[in-house]
Amino acid sequence: MEEFLKVIVFQLKEQQYGVDIQHVRSIERLNEVTKVPGTSEFIKGVINLRGDITPIVDLKERLQIGSTSITGETRVLIVDVNNVQVGLIVDSATDVIDIDPNVIEDAPKIIGGVNEAFISGVAKLESKLLILLDFECILNLEELNEIQEVIEG
Repeated sequence: MEEFLKVIVFQLKEQQYGVDIQHVRSIERLNEVTKVPGTSEFIKGVINLRGDITPIVDLKERLQIGSTSITGETRVLIVDVNNVQVGLIVDSATDVIDIDPNVIEDAPKIIGGVNEAFISGVAKLESKLLILLDFECILNLEELNEIQEVIEG
């Protein structure tokens, strides 16, 4: 029997994206974010999440596809990027699905304005295409160091 990939589906603009559930620690509502001066534009600040200082990144801004307007549907995906806990703001987190690895293809160079470096593949589902993001590549070493500095204060 073939192993299915369990994926969290989330929305950015009108496009649905997915990420391997193993990369996501939790999905939270967006609470008060404390701004940190002198950081990159896409780093919105930090939150106190169950005693951990967690940097918050606007995923749309990081992917250079706009910025997020906060609504009641807005969620924060708490992920582990190279052993650093980071919160990624998304428009909504809608589902958890199983994907057959046979329906996943390599990413084209640019899809929906998102650079291929951030994409691990594209799943051809019955009713839609689902862009699978690679959170390990979302932040480069310089940005991770900046986030680490934010955490350490």
